[in-house]
Amino acid sequence: LGRNVESITMIYDVEGLGLKHLWKPAIDTYGEILQTFEDNYPEALKRLFVIKAPKLFPVAFNLVRHFLCENTRQKISVLGANWQEVLLKHIDEEELPVIYGGKLTDPDGDPRCRTRISHVGPVPPSYYVRDHVKVDYEHCITVSRGSSQQLDYEILFPGCVLRWQFASEGADIGFGVFLKAKKGEWKKASEMQEVILSQRFNSHLVPEDGSLTCERPGVYVLRFDNTYSIFQAKRISYTVEVLLPDRFQSPQTNDES
Repeated sequence: LGRNVESITMIYDVEGLGLKHLWKPAIDTYGEILQTFEDNYPEALKRLFVIKAPKLFPVAFNLVRHFLCENTRQKISVLGANWQEVLLKHIDEEELPVIYGGKLTDPDGDPRCRTRISHVGPVPPSYYVRDHVKVDYEHCITVSRGSSQQLDYEILFPGCVLRWQFASEGADIGFGVFLKAKKGEWKKASEMQEVILSQRFNSHLVPEDGSLTCERPGVYVLRFDNTYSIFQAKRISYTVEVLLPDRFQSPQTNDES
């Protein structure tokens, strides 16, 4: 650049952020990157603008906020519908790509400036080094032959995300998510509302992970089903988390910064 760069302004375009991006191993890796940045370059960030944030963003942010010091969190602004106008108050239009409201293009007129910016997408399978990531699970249970096990999670308000990962030993296991009114009372699957259809997973071959945005309060039941197996018990290793859309601890949302 021919000059010293003491701080940077970053734009996070989070359009398309979804539940698949809350995969725990990926969040943990991203957290390690943030921690390295915080430990070695704490003053390098001047400001960070988040644009096109979906409703899920507060949940995603709360997964990584503890990696950031308070000073860094104060530099983050989630912009509203007039984000282009706000960006132009802080970034020269000649340095801002056309797709973000500026005038910068590639030599061939590309408004996305692909020669300067790497636009991310799905990782091609050719880059995979193994079929799945080794996961350390927090709990283990044994589901007896011809039986099932239920895990209750009370959700107090809508918008929370229930996230799970599990693996079975030796054979497949059935899994589904149900909803009931009271915690602590055991009910048959047929007596509860089925939220995610129960089906069998080959989690002894490939660990299973998933998530659910809880639309209403209640007790959500994660049910491991081994009723179809009359000879073999199943040992299940699992981790379950309830992610809160904590609006009080999310970065500030504003139209000006």
